[in-house]
Amino acid sequence: MISGCATPEGTKKFAAKYGAVSDNYVLAQGLALSNVGIGTYLGTPDSQTDLLVIDAIKKSVLAGINVIDTAINYRAQKAERAVGTAISDLIQDGKITRDSIFVSTKNGYVTNDGDIKEDFWAYVQREYAKPGIVKPNDISSGYHCMTIPYLEDQLNRSLKNLGLECVDLIYLHNSIEGQIQDISKEQFMKNLKDVISLYEQKRKEGKIKYYGMATWECFRVPKENPQHLSILDVLQIAKEIGGENHGFRFIQLPYNLYLDQALMLKNQPSNGADVSILEAAQSNGIGVFTSVPLMQGKLLSPGVLPDYIDLKPSLKCLQFIRSTPGVLAPLVGQKTPSHVEENLEIMKIPPLKQDEFYSLLKKLTS
Repeated sequence: MISGCATPEGTKKFAAKYGAVSDNYVLAQGLALSNVGIGTYLGTPDSQTDLLVIDAIKKSVLAGINVIDTAINYRAQKAERAVGTAISDLIQDGKITRDSIFVSTKNGYVTNDGDIKEDFWAYVQREYAKPGIVKPNDISSGYHCMTIPYLEDQLNRSLKNLGLECVDLIYLHNSIEGQIQDISKEQFMKNLKDVISLYEQKRKEGKIKYYGMATWECFRVPKENPQHLSILDVLQIAKEIGGENHGFRFIQLPYNLYLDQALMLKNQPSNGADVSILEAAQSNGIGVFTSVPLMQGKLLSPGVLPDYIDLKPSLKCLQFIRSTPGVLAPLVGQKTPSHVEENLEIMKIPPLKQDEFYSLLKKLTS
């Protein structure tokens, strides 16, 4: 198991060594993080995909990307293992140190193991139900579980899969989205309080550095939507449990040129007014990572994107997202060598300046 976690000194050294453009690093919690991260969501749980993912991570890191995002249920635990192999290889080859990269994973969904050929429910029964990790009714109709024994078990599995003693960021994965059909909002908030207590405990144990929520709906839907969540409410719980030095410092949500609610919808209370989630997060010291920058390739078809900037379609998408005020980094899932190569070109150019971004936004929305 590799010890340590991302540090201000380690990440700054990384940026100086691999960063072709210094503007492509942003400071979050004192860490110098690349303004593009690598995601590991898609792909079948087979060894061929493992090799592609490992290679993509290595190429991305050597091109200056030090943000790596995964989840225990991605490719049935095999995504985490591929991330672990890539990190271990890079460290052994003397290319990076553990303190130079920022690794995030997620827990909450019920997952099987892609390396064990067994029926999904047979695996769940043997691994989780028989030892008492999950009890009847713990798993929601959305295949989600946020009980303390389950999340604790999942964190330990994640660390083992990654080969790390500490993960920089653990997200509770699509929690309200996976739970709200079965429980009341009031019960959900009580359960969330328990989860935050668990995460604060794991910080003390040195297993996680920060925690957050990786979401699909809750921070970018209107207030009247049952899945809506106020980031201030979550922050309040974190402060009650962890004090001012609590670990709730990051969220993840979908954002791209078409899923633009994070920027355009004013659905979060902040300082007596309703603002967008990006604005609310920024004014409360919460970093935002974004998912689906290319909408799983749907935005790359000819004629889909407006002709607003002289870049290849994938780079257009990444440039718009990473230049949006309040966004730390889009997380781009890349495996195919040609896609990896193309996407990494973004690290050779700086993001748009704030006034350039707003004039572009005006052009796109007028």
